[in-house]
Amino acid sequence: MSKQEKNSFVDKRSSRRTFLKNSGLTVGGVVLGGALGSLLGNEPKTPAPVKQAHTPTANPNVALIFFTTEQYQLTQAASERIFPEDENGPGAKELNAAIYIDHQLASPWGLNVKDYRLGAFHTPEPTQGGQTKMLRKDLFPAGLLALNTYSVKQFEKKFTELEIAEQDAVLTDFSEGKTTVYKGVSSTEFFNLLRSLTMEGVYADPLYGGNKEMLGWKMRKYPGSRMTYLQEIQSEKFVVLEPQGLNSHMGH
Repeated sequence: MSKQEKNSFVDKRSSRRTFLKNSGLTVGGVVLGGALGSLLGNEPKTPAPVKQAHTPTANPNVALIFFTTEQYQLTQAASERIFPEDENGPGAKELNAAIYIDHQLASPWGLNVKDYRLGAFHTPEPTQGGQTKMLRKDLFPAGLLALNTYSVKQFEKKFTELEIAEQDAVLTDFSEGKTTVYKGVSSTEFFNLLRSLTMEGVYADPLYGGNKEMLGWKMRKYPGSRMTYLQEIQSEKFVVLEPQGLNSHMGH
C-alpha cells in the first residue's frame, strides 16, 4: 500500500470515529452493538444461533427430598386412608399429599425450629398438642417403621400389602394409642401428625408440593390465592372462580 493510500485509509478511520462520538452510538467511549465493525469497514460476523432453553414439563416440586422410596410409598398408602378417593374427587395419593409431607419434614419445620423445646414433657391432655421430645423429622420415620411392624404383627403383611379394611384397623389402633412408635412415644402422636400433614397436603398451595393441579381446591370450589375479589363481592349471585395458586401473582 502506497503512503498516499495509507493516509487516505487513516483519514477515513478518523472521520468514522468522529462520527461515532458525535452520533450517540457510544456511551462513555464504548461503541454500542456492532456499529464499530460496520462503520470501520469490518463486516460483523453472523452470530451463532442461540439455543432455546429447554422448558421442563415435570413439576419440580414433586421431587423427593426426605423420604426413601419405601417411606414414600408407605406414606402414600397411609395418607390415602386418611383422605381416600371417592365420588367427589381424588384422594391424598393422587393429590401428592406424600410429596407435601416429604418437603415439610425436610424443611426447618421438620426440625421444630420455632417450637418451645424445653421440659417438662407430660402426657398431653386432649386439648393440648404433642409433648414428645422427638423432632418431627424423627417422629415421622419412626411412626412409619412402627406402622409396618404393627401390620406384620397383626396380619403378617406390610402395611402397603394390607387390604383396605386391614389398613383402617391398623390406623384406628394407632389413633387410639394401642402401641408405641418409640420409647415412651404413643402411636397417637404419630397418627395425629400424619392426619394433620395429610390434610395440609390436600389443601395447601401447589407451590408446596401437594394439592396437585389445585384439584383439592376445585373439589371445594375454593378460588385459591387471589389478589382481590372487588368485582365478585358486588355480585348478588355466587361467582364460580377457577382456582389460582401463589405462583400466578408472585411477580407482582
